[in-house]
Amino acid sequence: MRILVTGGTGYIGSHTVLTLLEAGHDVVVVDNLVNSSPEALRRVGELAGREAVLVEADITDEAALDTVFSEHSPEAVIHFAGLKAVGESVQIPLDYYFNNVAGTISLLRSMERHGVRTIVFSSSATVYGEHNPSPYVESMEIGAMNPYGRTKEQIEDILSDLGASNPDWRIALLRYFNPVGAHPSGRIGEDPQGIPNNLVPFIAQVAVGRREKLMVFGGDYDTPDGTCLRDYIHVVDLAEGHVAALGYIAEHGGVHRWNLGSGTGTSVLEMHAAFEKAVGEPIPYEIAPRRAGDLPAFWADPAAALADLGWSTTKTVDEMCQDHWRWQKDNPKGYSPA
Repeated sequence: MRILVTGGTGYIGSHTVLTLLEAGHDVVVVDNLVNSSPEALRRVGELAGREAVLVEADITDEAALDTVFSEHSPEAVIHFAGLKAVGESVQIPLDYYFNNVAGTISLLRSMERHGVRTIVFSSSATVYGEHNPSPYVESMEIGAMNPYGRTKEQIEDILSDLGASNPDWRIALLRYFNPVGAHPSGRIGEDPQGIPNNLVPFIAQVAVGRREKLMVFGGDYDTPDGTCLRDYIHVVDLAEGHVAALGYIAEHGGVHRWNLGSGTGTSVLEMHAAFEKAVGEPIPYEIAPRRAGDLPAFWADPAAALADLGWSTTKTVDEMCQDHWRWQKDNPKGYSPA
C-alpha cells in the first residue's frame, strides 16, 4: 500500500516508517518539523535501502493536505502528528487542542474529500485516567486527567462517530503505554527537544554526560520499591503493532481499540538499574518529591491485540536499555551535529 504517515520524522513515527518500508509499503511523510529532524528520515532511508517522501507541512493546513492527497494518492493514513507533553499541555492547552484536535479534523476532512477512509491513530494510555484499576482493558470507561490526554480522548470520540456515520471508514485506535528503546542499529532513536519529559531519555542524557543526575519523583508510593510502576514497550515492537493494526483494519473494517503494551509494570528504580547494567557504570540519581498528577502504577492488558492482531511485545527491558544506550552513545546530541 501507499501510506501517508503524519509526524513521520518523530520518535515513534520514524521507527514505524522504517517498519512500513521494510514490509514493502510506499510511504509519504507529512511533518512540520517543529519537534523533529529530517535527518531521522534520511537515516530511515539508509536502513531500509529505499526512501520515504517527506513533505514539510502542518496538519492544520487543509490546502497543503489536499495537495499531498492529490499528488501522492495514499490509500491509508497512520496519524502520529501532534504535541505530546503532559505538563506542557496544562500550561498551553489551546495549543494542544488546536494542534491535536483541530489538526486531526483537518486531516479527516481532507481524507474524506479524497476518498481515503483507512486510518491508524496514535492514542495513549492517558485516556484511562486515574479512576481505572490496572491492568487497563479497552472496554473501560475512559476519562483523561489533563489536556494532552483529553485531546486523545476527543480524537477517539471523533473517529468513533465518523466510523458510526459511514461503514466505509476503517479505524484503529492504538492506546499505547511507555515507548522506549531505539532501532538496534543505533541510527535512529528518541531525540527530545529541551529537557526530556520521559524517564529513559532523561537517564540516557545523564549517562552520556548531558545532565548531572536523574531526579526520581516520589520514593514513597505503595509499590514494591516505592517508585512508580509503568508499562514500558520497545519502540520497534510498537512500530510493528501499527503495521499489524493497519493490516487488520484494511481487511476487516470497523472501529477497533487496542492496547499496545507489555502487560507488566516496571518501576523507575528497576529501569534505572537496567540502564546502569547497559552502560556498565553507576548513573547518579536523587529521590525528589512526588510530581503532581503521577499515578503510582499502571500497565496494559494486551490480550486483545494478541487475539486480534497476533501481536505481542518481544523485547525485554534489558534490550530496551541496551538499544537506547547504543543510540544515545553514538548520537550524544541526538540528530544535531556532534
